[in-house]
Amino acid sequence: MGIFDRLGSVINSYLNDFGGETSRKFRQTSSGNGDPDFNAAYDELNDYLNNGGRTNQNSWKDTDSELNRRTTGPNVPPEELRADFDLLEVPFGADNETCKTAYKRLLKIHHPDRHAGHEGNYKKATEKSAKINAAWDRIEKWRQRSSGR
Repeated sequence: MGIFDRLGSVINSYLNDFGGETSRKFRQTSSGNGDPDFNAAYDELNDYLNNGGRTNQNSWKDTDSELNRRTTGPNVPPEELRADFDLLEVPFGADNETCKTAYKRLLKIHHPDRHAGHEGNYKKATEKSAKINAAWDRIEKWRQRSSGR
């Protein structure tokens, strides 16, 4: 018996204690809370417990498509920009001011003129500043396209 089977047994026995009263109360408070992710997870847990540990693979597809619908749109950057946000050392989807501050800070550190005295460091700084500039440009172009400017 695997850990998930044991966990399912514990949860199922807990919810069915007291003549099913706890289970009924839990379902009443959790099913109407308006959170589609919570409701989907709760339904999936019930399916898992009721089917003896066999999951319905289609439920994952439904959840994934719902997640994609909610995480795409004009204010959510495309996944291709994740590396650019990482290069600027900011969280994915950070606001414009945060990106701008990070961009300026990184360019100040990696600007080639600061490393002109050492040929190897100058070359590395030139490459790094070019990558920083390219990342900033891609993020800015996305922001302009998404805002309709």
